[in-house]
Amino acid sequence: MAAGGGAGSARSVAWGASALLVAALLLSAPSATEAYDSLDPNGNITIKWDVMQWTPDGYVAVVTMFNYQQFRHIQAPGWQLGWTWAKKEVIWSMVGAQTTEQGDCSKFKGNPPHCCKKDPTIVDLLPGTPYNMQIANCCKAGVINTFNQDPLNAASSFQISVGLAGTTNKTVKLPKNFTLKAPGPGYTCGRAMIVRPTKFFTNDGRRATQALSK
Repeated sequence: MAAGGGAGSARSVAWGASALLVAALLLSAPSATEAYDSLDPNGNITIKWDVMQWTPDGYVAVVTMFNYQQFRHIQAPGWQLGWTWAKKEVIWSMVGAQTTEQGDCSKFKGNPPHCCKKDPTIVDLLPGTPYNMQIANCCKAGVINTFNQDPLNAASSFQISVGLAGTTNKTVKLPKNFTLKAPGPGYTCGRAMIVRPTKFFTNDGRRATQALSK
């Protein structure tokens, strides 16, 4: 699955997933993307998609990108993350990021979704975003430093509420055709693999919650 940049500047990464594991993948699904660097052959961007709760027609997830490249920061104007929905999903709302287009939401009466596009493109919000529109690790204009050089600023996160998605492991389908665009050489995206549910700690470190595992 190609992401931004030419094929000559990137290489693919295998995610090794079974179609039977799609629902479990959504509950904590990382993807890896790479722009090949001979000085950093194992460097990658890892993307985790953690489902935090079910909703009447879908789920709420936290999506986090980690920059595990040794030397290459994602610099301004920042990252753009995209995918194709497997069914007819919509994005009801987002915190910490936004889509670049809303798409055609004319079939919805009342409050329309944030995005109705089959293939949304997501961008980070800017510094100074109102507090009620932020989550941890958001709102840095898409800039992500490397974990090797600046671990405190090596991640970027947003929250997404997905509708028309199904509400069980058997009915939810993993998005496909992920793309990642950023300044410099291009990236390619692999397939997802199962990992343990991510744990999220309170600011004082005294309590942990975790993404759903089943």
